[in-house]
Amino acid sequence: MNKLVAAAMVALAASSTWAIQGTIKCEKGQWSGDITWMASKKTYLVAYKKGKTDVSAECPLADVESLEIPKPAGFDKAVEMVRRGQGSAAIGTLAKIVNDYKMLSWDKPAGRYLVEAYLAANNPQKAFDTAQGIIKGDSDAAWTGDLAPAYWQTLLKLGQNQRLENCLRKATSSGDRPTSAEALLMRGDMILAAGGDLPDTYRKALVDAYLRVVLMYPDENCKAVRADAMQKAAGCFDKIGMASRAEQMRSQAKAL
Repeated sequence: MNKLVAAAMVALAASSTWAIQGTIKCEKGQWSGDITWMASKKTYLVAYKKGKTDVSAECPLADVESLEIPKPAGFDKAVEMVRRGQGSAAIGTLAKIVNDYKMLSWDKPAGRYLVEAYLAANNPQKAFDTAQGIIKGDSDAAWTGDLAPAYWQTLLKLGQNQRLENCLRKATSSGDRPTSAEALLMRGDMILAAGGDLPDTYRKALVDAYLRVVLMYPDENCKAVRADAMQKAAGCFDKIGMASRAEQMRSQAKAL
């Protein structure tokens, strides 16, 4: 048996993740085939055909330039359930995607909605455990990308303020505009959580966070977070008796 093929079979057997079809590009080249994440080596293994021969190649995480994996079956339906407030019905599907696609592109998007589903079910500890399982493989996921905002909400819910502050500090200094906008949005949530149900608390969240996101981040790739900021700003305006301003915010959010 070809030594490369034998090595690939051993690696696949030892992996907790099924191989997933996709295309990976790194410094050494580009390959399409069955891709598996090997956590112990922090390397992707791709098994593919070269003519009629089964061969494989390894691509260390640090060398990866792009990773293209088709959307998992059931992902869109599960996300829609979470958005409709039916997250408990989507937990099984999302948990399977997180497990099967570990470090294979879709674990973090699915992880975000799985964390949101657990939070909606008032189970922040399970949300935290889910997020930590993903962050263990990619520490940057704690402060940037799909998972980060849901993870921050979990930390806020659990009162882990120091860990949350560390994440926001990294997010703000990253230079990534959507990430910075999400961090500022989170600042508003922290103000509300710490300040109590007082008019001054809502005004501070508006001025120091939500309205700043609306004004400072007109970028196309910040559209989603701006819409969230407008909705949260609307809630604050309602609390301080400015109903017309609240409705204006909601209309602007829907128009984005």
